[in-house]
Amino acid sequence: MKPLFTTMVFLSLVLPINSLAGTACSEKTPTAESVQKAFQLAIKSRNALDASGAEVAIIGRVGQDLSKYGLRFSHAGFIWRDHPEAKWMVSHELNDCGTANSALFDEGLANFFFDDMHAWEAIIIVPSKALQATIVDRLKNKQQLLNLHEPRYSMVAYPFSTKYQNSNQWVLEILADAKLNDKISSRAIVQTWLNNNHYQPTRLQVPALQRLGGRLFKANIAFDDHPNTLRFSAKIDTVTVDSLIQFVQQIDPETTMLQLAL
Repeated sequence: MKPLFTTMVFLSLVLPINSLAGTACSEKTPTAESVQKAFQLAIKSRNALDASGAEVAIIGRVGQDLSKYGLRFSHAGFIWRDHPEAKWMVSHELNDCGTANSALFDEGLANFFFDDMHAWEAIIIVPSKALQATIVDRLKNKQQLLNLHEPRYSMVAYPFSTKYQNSNQWVLEILADAKLNDKISSRAIVQTWLNNNHYQPTRLQVPALQRLGGRLFKANIAFDDHPNTLRFSAKIDTVTVDSLIQFVQQIDPETTMLQLAL
């Protein structure tokens, strides 16, 4: 059975880092209003995608309030279809109910908004036609998707380590693999390319007690993949939707962006 991916109330010690990528899990029945709004935002997104002529785009949602970090969108995936008459489908990585594991899911557009949304907003990032074609090739290659997926999950995974992965990092690495466009690739190769092409992660200031609390009390938060020089100075670099958007625009100047809200 597919796990629920709705909001968990974390211990106050780790609240500052609880929802940077993917979602945690508690059993919370969606209200009639939230279901209606999820479908409304899905329809609005579908219409925008149809009008754009895109084959594939990156879609982000406001699943959590990240304003304390100066961030708006919390989680991203690929929205795509393999021919013009097909339905739009979201491919993304999700954390398995607050555990140390993640999995890849393909699901309908409305399902993407069935999370416990902080705001009914979406962002759609449409790459150039050339980059879209290579992204679609990657999304069709299930083995390559798995090659670039690390099931060991950390919400604050370090972007240049293969030890863990967060959900926005998976999107970034698939994007980088498509841009690199090698026949054989790996997370290590992709991360080297990201570093060489000046990907800039989001830097968080996370005090020592919060780092300790996250590691002791939450299975899906880890810091041991971060360089000591950063970690011991309370600096945590990780992949966010904002840093993902900035990098797409940097490497693909023909990228366009749409913001939608109810």
